[in-house]
Amino acid sequence: MKRALITGITGQDGSYLAELLLEKGYEVWGAMRRSSSFNTGRIDHIFDDLHLVYADLMDSNSLIRAVEESKPDEVYNLGAQSHVQASFQIPQYSANADAVGVLRLLEAIKGKDIKFYQASSSEMFGSSPAPQTENTPFHPRSPYGVSKVAAYWYGVNYRESYGMHISNGILFNHESPRRGETFLTRKVTRAVARIVKGLQPNLILGNMDAKRDWGYAKEYVEGMWRMLQQPTGDDYVLATGETHTVQEWVEAAFGYVELDWRNYVKTDPRYLRPAEVNVLQGDYTKANLVLGWKPETKFKELVKLMVESDLRAEDLV
Repeated sequence: MKRALITGITGQDGSYLAELLLEKGYEVWGAMRRSSSFNTGRIDHIFDDLHLVYADLMDSNSLIRAVEESKPDEVYNLGAQSHVQASFQIPQYSANADAVGVLRLLEAIKGKDIKFYQASSSEMFGSSPAPQTENTPFHPRSPYGVSKVAAYWYGVNYRESYGMHISNGILFNHESPRRGETFLTRKVTRAVARIVKGLQPNLILGNMDAKRDWGYAKEYVEGMWRMLQQPTGDDYVLATGETHTVQEWVEAAFGYVELDWRNYVKTDPRYLRPAEVNVLQGDYTKANLVLGWKPETKFKELVKLMVESDLRAEDLV
């Protein structure tokens, strides 16, 4: 039986990946940070099937202990300070978790026969022209993006220096009903449900013209797994190849409940980033050719999936 260790197992991607690996017969270990409140909601339904250990990307000893205890064949590093806007307020913390944290984890597995997946991000491309591929130069526009670039190069360096099986998955925006409520897409779909129920009068957003490549997170974790089944490590873009504006997302979400978004949505410059990323659009050709991976869920299907989930959460369907 293969063993996998997932950092960030309580998050959106971690929970979907844990489900996938359990279905494939893995023994699944999860590294989670100690918290004063329960944050296992996304994995409660599979909790008894998991092996959980406390570890933190800030703490080398805890990572070494997690690796020694789990004895994994594969490590998926999904743990991070993952909020782009927040990284402007906590840049040092973001760098420590998202860049140096990866270095700590690589050191913990170096010299062992362990395959490693690093969750890279389309935010690394920043202002580079779309569509972006594995060969597009990085030009990050946030402390989060800069940290992810550093982590990417740590992965490449350890792969080339020590012959380690390391893959960087450059994932474009991927959403689901399990997306955190502070992220734009979920903020919108949750607001729609609350507005319908009369719990919220309006929704305040920032840049409505930003264009993003949005896919379904459940499909993207399949791509992560496929990367580590290859003979050698490599870097892959996972995306849909389509781009939509924030306004299009808002229109689709409000339109699903037959509301005119213009009656409810306001913009506030306080929600703008100091440096905006205007267009992200990925080219997943390499992942399709090498991994046989492609996205299935269309834009409006994804919006519908998330709106319906939030309506159910408010007992509206």
